[in-house]
Amino acid sequence: MGWVPDNVIAALGQSHQLGIFLRIDTTPALHLWMGVNDVPIGFDSIDPDGTVYMGGGRLVGVPTLEVLVNGTSDSVEFTISGVDPATGAKMLESLPAVRGCAVQMGLTTLDDYFQPMSNVIPIWNGSASHIGESSTAVQGTSSATLTLSLSVVAGENTRSRAARAVWSSAQQKAFSPTDKFCDATARLARGVAPVWPNY
Repeated sequence: MGWVPDNVIAALGQSHQLGIFLRIDTTPALHLWMGVNDVPIGFDSIDPDGTVYMGGGRLVGVPTLEVLVNGTSDSVEFTISGVDPATGAKMLESLPAVRGCAVQMGLTTLDDYFQPMSNVIPIWNGSASHIGESSTAVQGTSSATLTLSLSVVAGENTRSRAARAVWSSAQQKAFSPTDKFCDATARLARGVAPVWPNY
């Protein structure tokens, strides 16, 4: 048996139901899966003794999950919509701090009785950045609803820090006065290939 169990591979090759699991390493940790009942299960490497994943309802969509490539971190948002304002306010007041918490997403196939066929197989890791909330304008006799979101980045970078777009010698020396690494960057902007010094 490899990283993915043989029975899960066999199920993936046929018509199958997929269980998607989300774990956020807050204190206490949040365990959620895209289904209707609570399921006792766990990630092998994270909670090997198992825990209970709460049912989060019907899955509408999962954002495209990418990995950190060449220092560019991708940001995705996990959303819950249709929450009434009173429940949403209670949720926001009781949420623990999420910034910098590890976020793991995993999956496994479900059998004919909608039970997991293996422990959760981790497929993506990220870092929680921030929580957002939004609501749409209410028209007629409609009830007000909230959409709550969690922004997660792949890798260790968060979006709230501004990236340095220009690397000039003066900017680098503001951070490190003796660093000469960026002394020739102005010549690069003009298309000149400078000879870099050997230190």
